[in-house]
Amino acid sequence: MAIGLAAVRTRSLFALVMLSGGFSLISAALFVTLDAVDVAFTEAAVGAGVSTVLMLGTLALTSRYERPPVHRPWLPLFVVTVTGAALIYGTLDMPNFGDANAPAMLHVMPEYLAREPHEIGVPNIVTAILASYRGYDTLGETAVVFTAGIGVVALLATLARRRRRRDGEEEES
Repeated sequence: MAIGLAAVRTRSLFALVMLSGGFSLISAALFVTLDAVDVAFTEAAVGAGVSTVLMLGTLALTSRYERPPVHRPWLPLFVVTVTGAALIYGTLDMPNFGDANAPAMLHVMPEYLAREPHEIGVPNIVTAILASYRGYDTLGETAVVFTAGIGVVALLATLARRRRRRDGEEEES
């Protein structure tokens, strides 16, 4: 919570990028404590690693400090509040975390546990599910992350070209 408050209060974009990377790293540690090592690895690699590097690259091509907003903060605050309330409302009928009577535990999990040794034979059930039963889903997620990375690199390259062109025009003047 302290990192979130510091991120909201800072005007330095560099500090914001560092706080964001730190938040991702703490989130990855939280996922490890929840025994979701695969999610923790992804969060650490993408959230704390790649995203931080890409944002620092963007800062190198843009301004280092935030410009004062030209609008009142009430509309964004209203939108965030309504969205948060809708998300909380949508989770009210979900089963409690770790509930043994949740539909996933009663119907999906026993099926995976029964079929996995005969169909796949991988000793780690999480790896078996991610690599086999959800293989296409994992491939799709990888394609989305790769496409987003390529888009960001293309955007940074375009910004760098524009900046070099602008700096060249200023030197000629």
